[in-house]
Amino acid sequence: MPDMFQDAHSDDFKNNLPQRKQRGKLGQTLFLISTVVGIIALLALLYNITNEMFGLVAVQYQTDPATLSDRPLSELSQPELVTILEENISRGLFRRYDREAPIAERSREDLLALIDERVVGSQIVAAYPAIDSIIDRAAIEAEVAEKYPEARVEWKSWLNPDFVASPMSSTPLFAGVRTALLGSLWMISITILVAVPIGVGAAIYLEEYASHESMINKVIQANINNLAGVPSIIYGMLGLAIFVRALEPITSGAAFGIAGNNGRTLLSAALTMALLILPIIIISAQEAIRAVPRSLRLASYGIGATKWQTIRSHVLPVAFPSILTGIILAISRAIGETAPLILVGASTYIVTDPNGPFSNFTALPIQIYNWTSQPQAEFRNLAAAAIIVLLTVLLSMNAIAVYLRNRFQRQL
Repeated sequence: MPDMFQDAHSDDFKNNLPQRKQRGKLGQTLFLISTVVGIIALLALLYNITNEMFGLVAVQYQTDPATLSDRPLSELSQPELVTILEENISRGLFRRYDREAPIAERSREDLLALIDERVVGSQIVAAYPAIDSIIDRAAIEAEVAEKYPEARVEWKSWLNPDFVASPMSSTPLFAGVRTALLGSLWMISITILVAVPIGVGAAIYLEEYASHESMINKVIQANINNLAGVPSIIYGMLGLAIFVRALEPITSGAAFGIAGNNGRTLLSAALTMALLILPIIIISAQEAIRAVPRSLRLASYGIGATKWQTIRSHVLPVAFPSILTGIILAISRAIGETAPLILVGASTYIVTDPNGPFSNFTALPIQIYNWTSQPQAEFRNLAAAAIIVLLTVLLSMNAIAVYLRNRFQRQL
């Protein structure tokens, strides 16, 4: 009798083997096609960004720098630059700059930048992508000479140290991402500090302490799984209702004696992002903890360790590399989100750098969105450069997390 079942099973296996091989080849082919399509799309994106990030520009002065002094501006002293600035801009604008940072205490580089922006008024009257600039440079120079006789043609890289170190500006030539970059770094740092301990702690409780047969815990687990797929704008509405409005005394800093802000601060944005990535961290941490062999726990109990000692000294070290993988995915999602930040009050134009969790703020995705919506073509070049900065920040943070994960894996 057993031989009959074994023979029948063997015949079924042989009959189904060609179909299984065929399905395997089909799946492999679909995987290869999707991979190739993804690579092509990524290369097209990188080509478009790179093409917009470099190229020829036609720059024109509103005021000739030679008319401002008998010497080149770069040779003037700091007091002489202050005098030129005071004589050539309105008193209200001068007072505004002085409130932001005392004019008399600014460096020569800052003063030269202000004079270049507000007095000399260098403007880009035309910009050309990199490929056209390389192939048709002579035609571009002839076109500029005809349309803008007073303009000069020069090669420009929109991504440069000044772009990273400069704040926002309404003039494309002087605009930078410093304020947005600092806002993103502040926000993601606070988000990690809030979300990671809570997420990992919740995963430990659900896997190690909670009863899997309890109806309450089943409801909690189902809700966590559902929340991982909720659109980010819903979290933005939740953050607006709770952190910006209901908890305004705390998120604005008023409860700590900090006046002048409302609830639309970095802290509100970071807490909203923490809610956004919590389900991802909890689910990935649960899977990592669940994958730790039960024999490891039993061995720990066998030598007299308590439950918490077992979790702290044996379960978490083994699960930590996989937990870091989930944290990497969560951070990657949070750093590129835009919709929740718009709802909780991220500024589209701000020149003051954030200096704490109760500061007004903007972020790189908001800045990119704002620039792409501007009518001037030059802002699209700035957006391409800002995308590279955002990708660099994201890949740098991921690289650090991957390094830590691999290091912990080697120690196991």
